[in-house]
Amino acid sequence: MEIVILVAVIAVVLLGAISGLVVSGRKKKATTAEKSATPQATTAPPAEPHVGEEAEGAPEAPRRTIEEVGLPAAEAPAAPTELETPEPSAGRLVRLRSRLSRSQNSLGKGLLTLLSREHLDDATWEEIEDTLLTADVGVTPTQELVERLRERVRVLGTRTPDELRDLLREELLTLVGPDMDRTVHTETQGAVDRPGVVLVVGVNGTGKTTTTGKLARVLVADGKSVVLGAADTFRAAAADQLETWGKRVGARTVRGPEEGDPASVAFDAVKEGTEAGADVVLIDTAGRLHTKTGLMDELGKVKRVVEKQGPVDEVLLVLDATTGQNGLVQARVFAEVVNITGIVLTKLDGTAKGGIVVAVQRELGVPVKLIGLGEGADDLAPFEPGAFVDALIGGE
Repeated sequence: MEIVILVAVIAVVLLGAISGLVVSGRKKKATTAEKSATPQATTAPPAEPHVGEEAEGAPEAPRRTIEEVGLPAAEAPAAPTELETPEPSAGRLVRLRSRLSRSQNSLGKGLLTLLSREHLDDATWEEIEDTLLTADVGVTPTQELVERLRERVRVLGTRTPDELRDLLREELLTLVGPDMDRTVHTETQGAVDRPGVVLVVGVNGTGKTTTTGKLARVLVADGKSVVLGAADTFRAAAADQLETWGKRVGARTVRGPEEGDPASVAFDAVKEGTEAGADVVLIDTAGRLHTKTGLMDELGKVKRVVEKQGPVDEVLLVLDATTGQNGLVQARVFAEVVNITGIVLTKLDGTAKGGIVVAVQRELGVPVKLIGLGEGADDLAPFEPGAFVDALIGGE
């Protein structure tokens, strides 16, 4: 009996344990199924704002300037070059005479002082001669002037300061040559369908390219249209320099490659000037050392090539007035290669040797047509003998 009861108890315990395991498994399955059925949370995109509403989200950072970001600022468009109005060429030398007289009148004042001596003996006349030679007047012109002065002083007898000044002015004016044609010829010879052609020649360092640019201003001031030819292709900055001068007065500049053929550039300049109906073509030629035969041959070639389209109307030789007799050597060499028709004397405001005007005219037999009296854009003046002599002696 006891055994039966014990077996029954064990059976009840086992049955309860099995029931618990079944219930636990069902709960686990149910929990797992619930988890699987529940959707996982996701971050929804922010709703589009309606009209009149502010969008949600973090406030924007303040905008930074271009300088703060470090980006390059946009370049402003280049302003067009404002054309300049050159000063009238007529009467320029009168306006600039004070510059000339400050550096030149040692010649005139020196002569007046010597001529004012009570007794003009041989020693005084030698001093007068030395004064003229020092001023680069030249040996032959000096001898001629001294001879004429001696004769006129002897005839005059008593000499007042005014009489001496008038006497000296008259003789110096005769020496300078008041009757020479000093016109810069820019008119065509016969043909009316092409511009006048002016070659500007000279050694580098005399102010040749600058003179070409200033001459363009003189011509524009006189109402002429100008085309510039940058035929000095052997000097790196020459074409840029000339083009800058041209832009200031509205003159077109024809240029070629660096170290290109100067004659080709000169030819193209005349061609373009003809097509554009310009009044004048100014050609700045190569100007390295005049002692180099090849370069002088190139200058001759430029002239020949240009003349295929018509004659050259003017050949201006630019000389540095401060070089004195060395300038005369240059003049001789250039005159052998091209037919020089006029002289431009630069830097005449910085030398007390105004007599070079007389010497170079005697040397070449051609007139000084323009003189440079400073570094300003309008400091190139047509040469006027009367104003020049007045500046030398301090006359009115």
